[in-house]
This record gives sequence, structure tokens and C-alpha cells, in this order.
Amino acid sequence: MNNPFDWGTGYASRRSPVFARNIVSTSHPLAAQAGLAQIQAGGNAVDAAIAAAAMMTIVEPCSNGLGSDAFCILWDGRQLHGLNASGTAPAAWTREYFMRKYGAEAKTPPKRGWDSVTVPGAVAGWMALHERFGKRAFADLLAPAIEAAERGYAVPVIVQQKWTNAASLPEITQQPGFAEVFLPRGRQPAVGERFTFSEAARTLRLIAETKGEAFYRGEVAAALAAHAQAHGGAMTAADLAAYRPEWVGTVCTRYRGHELHEIPPNGQGIAALIALGILEHFDLGALAVDGVASQHLQIEAMKLAFADVYRHVGDARTMTLTPAQMLDAAYLKSRAALIDAKRAQDFGPGHVPRGGTIYLSAADASGMMVSFIQSNYMGFGSGVVVPGYGVSLQNRGHGFTLDASRANVVGPGKRPFHTIIPAFLMKDGAPVMSFGVMGGDMQPQGHLQTLVRMLDYRQQPQAACDAPRWRFSGGLVNAEHGLAEATVNGLRALGHRVEPFADSYQDYGAGQFIWRLGDPKVEGYAAASDPRRDGQAAGF
Repeated sequence: MNNPFDWGTGYASRRSPVFARNIVSTSHPLAAQAGLAQIQAGGNAVDAAIAAAAMMTIVEPCSNGLGSDAFCILWDGRQLHGLNASGTAPAAWTREYFMRKYGAEAKTPPKRGWDSVTVPGAVAGWMALHERFGKRAFADLLAPAIEAAERGYAVPVIVQQKWTNAASLPEITQQPGFAEVFLPRGRQPAVGERFTFSEAARTLRLIAETKGEAFYRGEVAAALAAHAQAHGGAMTAADLAAYRPEWVGTVCTRYRGHELHEIPPNGQGIAALIALGILEHFDLGALAVDGVASQHLQIEAMKLAFADVYRHVGDARTMTLTPAQMLDAAYLKSRAALIDAKRAQDFGPGHVPRGGTIYLSAADASGMMVSFIQSNYMGFGSGVVVPGYGVSLQNRGHGFTLDASRANVVGPGKRPFHTIIPAFLMKDGAPVMSFGVMGGDMQPQGHLQTLVRMLDYRQQPQAACDAPRWRFSGGLVNAEHGLAEATVNGLRALGHRVEPFADSYQDYGAGQFIWRLGDPKVEGYAAASDPRRDGQAAGF
């Protein structure tokens, strides 16, 4: 039995681990229940994940939508698979395209509007997962989301808070179609107020009837292309029709006798792998779990990881370095040697040897485990909503750079650097945990911090999820409320610039975790759901 935890550990939270042989864990209870119903009806964990993902586009629109991107790692009972369903740049997107429109001083594509939108990949991701692994009819998986969109649902507390934050930004609310859909009655919904989304229900029905074809090569695609043209965008019907998700496998690194798997670039999952590969050279377990020394080493490892990732990672087809080079054991050992236990440092990229997001997890009694993430980015993404169809579009194009020297420079058909990353933990070739943490650049930092707590300190998944976190961004360390004052002061004494957190949307991330206890038909799983969201882990 895979049961290494001290189940008595915990932090301030009203949640306990959920134990069951079939589990779905998401950031909204209706999505968890929609997924679990698929397993109860004879489906599997993939069916559950698709149903939950579809429901999430309706009940948490401040984080994702039908115009999202997605990634997935899944264990099918025999082997691990990785799916990249992130979108590609329209054929017209070049450096010159953006510099003509936004000036030679522009550093990236814009944050909002059609020129931030790459081809949406999430729906194609659902299609690919269902075609290869689904058991139930595709239309059945979307039925709960369609019903919720048509009948409406009461908006929960944290979703409403994030909705309100977005509604305060003219750069979002003034985008075409946004106010008509997401500001009914001229404002955001109140907590407990019913929100209906009939336009999205219409699109979900078209997706269900055509197994997704309408979205990329039919009625919905035509509406997307027409809306782009009407509002100065470059996306065409041909861009949508050409899109395909890719089965890409995973990249991994060893840590404390386990293997952490992430999707390979264009995502930032490799940042978690680099940081953990560096921390493998330190005995964290000998240090106090919430003490200064342990947190300092983790922060410094994360800094080193980001220094390389932001310099070298982009679309894998155009990177000058391979993931294997970036994860080379000798190189990571040399990077670990740069850490000074007595002071904080600012690191640059190394000379590597040549040669608004939702996350959900599902697992069933057959042993199938799914780690799935889907996002619009920056909350409501581009802010653009296609009228009559309820497709709110991500702004992943903003993730490109216009610096021609970078691997992540914009180009036709390229995938931008991506923040959303599902994760999967293995040991000796066997599945251990499907998990993820939402929240922009907090995601690899959340992977790092929660895994260190579980593997170095034996904290059970809900405790590791509940524990206070830090976040390194822009040269600053943000410390979550609950991190001991002595630890915060100790980090400052080492030279860390610890400041209050200003981002009211992403905050310190939110995770979902499903840990396999043994034979899923017998011992089942233990699941955790982050109290930083409205979510739920549900099972039977």
C-alpha cells in the first residue's frame, strides 16, 4: 500500500482528504459531480475529465471557456501519455505584423483583444482524449454542462470575487461581446445570484452533435473567423481548420526516489523539473518544514529554474536547447552549487552544455488517472466573446515575445510559451499521483512546494495543499498569510525582497491532488482540493 504520510499533519482548513475508489477533484463542486456521474454511468476517468472540463467552462468563466487551451497527462492503466492542446498562432502573425500595428517598441503581442488570441485548443483536446480513451458517447459527456448553461447556476463566493476583479478592468469589459454576456443587468452577478449562459449551451450542443467538428470546420469556426475580421483580428477559417492537438509524451526528473512528469515545452512544467533537480542535492528533510532554511533553498532553486526557462523555452520545434539538455544531471548539480545558504541572489540563465486557469483530476477503480488543465489565461483572457455562441477566448498570444533572439518569438503556426501545466508523479514505473496547481507562474512553484511537503516531510496531500505558500515573481518574494512571521523576517534577513502580493486574481494558486493508495479496486485513492477555490473532491 502506497501510504507514506503522517495523516495527523495539517494547517488551517476546513477540508479533510477524501478517500474513494473513484474520485474527481475540481475547483467547482458541480464540475466534480458532473465528472463523477460519468463514472457511475459506466464511463472512465477520461470521460469524467471531459465532462468536468466542459462544466468548468460554464461555472467558472472567469478562469476558462470554450476558447481555452488545455494540456493533459494520463495513465491509461499501462503507460503514461501527454497531450498538448495549446493553440497555434494565426498564419498572419509575424514580428512585422505586430510592429506595424503596435510600433517598433512593442515587446509582446497585446494583452487583450483579437491580437492576443491563438487558435483555441481545449475543444480539440476533449475530442482527442475521447477518440482515444473515452467509453461513453461524446454527447453524453457534454450534457451536464449544457443543462447548467441553460438552466443557470448560483455563482459561488470565490468565482464571484474573481469575476468582480475582472469587471473592474476596462481593458476587459470594453472588449467586443464581453459586457453583453458577462455583465448581465450591467454588472457582474452577485454571490448566490443565478447566471445563465444560453449562448455557450448552443455551442456545446453543436460540439456534441458534430464531435467537435463544428468548432473548427463548421458553424462555430465561421462565426469565430467573421468576428475576428470584423474587429481587426487575423484569425481565419483556415487557421481553425488546420489546428490539431499533439500527443507529445512527457519529460521527467527524479526526486526522492520518484519521477515527476510534466508536458514538454512550450509549457513551463520544465521549471518545476529543473528546480527539483537542483533541490535533489540538498537534504531538505533535515530542515524545519516551514523554517527559513528550507524555504530559502526552495526559492533559490525556483529562481535558477525560471532564469533558464524564460530564456530558452518556447515552441519545442524552434528551441535551440532540448529538454534533455536543460535537465542534464551534471548541469543541475552545477546550478545547485550556485546557491548560498546564507544569502539570496539574483541569477541569470546558465550556459547549458551544447548537444485564469482551471485544473482537475480524475481517477477510477480500473486504475486510469487523468491530470487535466484548461485556461483562458489572465482571468477572462482576451476579453473577447463571440456573440451568439458564448465563446470567450484566451489571450495566450500575449505569451509570445517580439525579440527575434528568443526561442519564444512569435511566428505563423507556432505555439507560445505557456503557463498551464498538469503534472503526474510516478515511482518505479507505477502511477502515484495526478495533480496540478493553477495560477500563472505560480504553477511550477506550487508543484515544487507541495511535492517537497509530501516527499520530504510526509505531509498528506490536503495538508500540503492547505499549507501557506510563497511566490517568486519579478524579483520579489510574496508570502501568503499564514507563513510564520519569523520565517518571513528570516527570509528578509537573507536578502529576499518580501513584499505584499498585488495580484488579486492569481494569488497563490489552487491545486487538486489524487494520490493512489494501492490497488485502486481495493485501497483506492486519497484526494485533496484547494481551499483557495470553491472546489470539491468527490468520490464513491
